[in-house]
Amino acid sequence: MSGKTEAGRALRPRDAATLIIVDREGPEPRVLMGRRHEGHTFMPGKFVFPGGRVEPEDRRMAAAGALDPYVEDKLNARVQRPSPGFARAIALAAIRETFEETGIAVGVCDYGAPDDPPPGAWARFAEAGVFPALDAIDFLARAITPPGRVRRFDARFLVVDASAVAKRIDGVVNPDAELVELIWTPVASARDLDLPNITRLALDDLAAALDGGLDRRRPRPFYRELRGKRLREEL
Repeated sequence: MSGKTEAGRALRPRDAATLIIVDREGPEPRVLMGRRHEGHTFMPGKFVFPGGRVEPEDRRMAAAGALDPYVEDKLNARVQRPSPGFARAIALAAIRETFEETGIAVGVCDYGAPDDPPPGAWARFAEAGVFPALDAIDFLARAITPPGRVRRFDARFLVVDASAVAKRIDGVVNPDAELVELIWTPVASARDLDLPNITRLALDDLAAALDGGLDRRRPRPFYRELRGKRLREEL
């Protein structure tokens, strides 16, 4: 598969979201990572954080709480159509993709099941009796896949504490699934896994953010390539 359209233009990046679940209960922070199926065209066999592209249904799903204003502002930085709905959809996409790929539902069980969820993954999420929760979500980094790749994403790496996990559905991760293995690994040790380059950078950014106490007013790194030069800017 080519990384260009038939007209020769680079593929337009699709909005996407990734969720990093951090467990800070032990002596050092650990993160949840999954190994992708070897049969995938995109990053086969690599260890990644769960995530995927934003879908229209993510704008329609009910949620508990709201994004922190600083997080919302940073998610809307340097986008064509910034809005509270856009930032909210990014966060909900990360929660949905995590549920689809791992069976882990991030949210709260205090309100019962959401009414009238969109069909598909969100309907299955609601069946677990969980409302997705936005107030616990932080924004770590943004990265646009360089031109020429088989798929391109404008990805936002989000962070949530493991205490926000409300429920887990067993059997989602298996040898035939998108993720064939899940592991909890210390942040420092995770760099020794077979990782995509951007995941390695996100781990470095996470370590720095954790050292700073996850201050939500902090600048966020933005990775992209412009005229063949790889850039690290700030949002």
